Amino acid sequence: MRFKGVKIGFALTGSFCTLEEVMIQVQNLINEGANVYAIISQTVAETDTRYGTAVQWKGMLAETTANSIIDNIVAAEPIGPGKFLETIVVAPCTGNTLAKLANGITDGPVLMSIKAQLRNQRPVVMAISTNDGLGLNAKNIGLLLNTKNIYLVPFGQDNPFTKPNSLMAKMDLISDTIFMALQGKQIQPVLVTPIIRSVAG
Repeated sequence: MRFKGVKIGFALTGSFCTLEEVMIQVQNLINEGANVYAIISQTVAETDTRYGTAVQWKGMLAETTANSIIDNIVAAEPIGPGKFLETIVVAPCTGNTLAKLANGITDGPVLMSIKAQLRNQRPVVMAISTNDGLGLNAKNIGLLLNTKNIYLVPFGQDNPFTKPNSLMAKMDLISDTIFMALQGKQIQPVLVTPIIRSVAG
């Protein structure tokens, strides 16, 4: 029970092909004693895809966490002054979210939550899932790797031959990364061998 009594914000952004995998990690954190608060981007809150509808994902999150979902900026803003989350994990973290964070843009509940957490000098854990991690977003990943209180879940190429710029975090290392981040440490190694995915995304 590494996270007994620990309040963790779990923010999900629109890499829809990864949501099912990420939901397993939400349950794992709860199994380890964490009190998890789901935070979802506007895209997740409103978009239906072949991976599931917005209503299905929100229902699953509410049932799993037994907490209200934070799905707008107004609901996310109190995270800062309230200081009620020990850490926030963003998983999956899209390239769009990476780019906005690296450039100081706060235009949705996930980014507001991150901003609020960093204001309190508390850890933010990011599990990237982006098709341009070795393309236009490479500079943003480099910047965030060197930003205080931001920790990355180890990642690698998930489809190096068909999508050579695509990067994916090892989602099964989310709990271990959070555990280290709460101690102010970046889990190592950050770069891992290629993760070949069976589902195109």
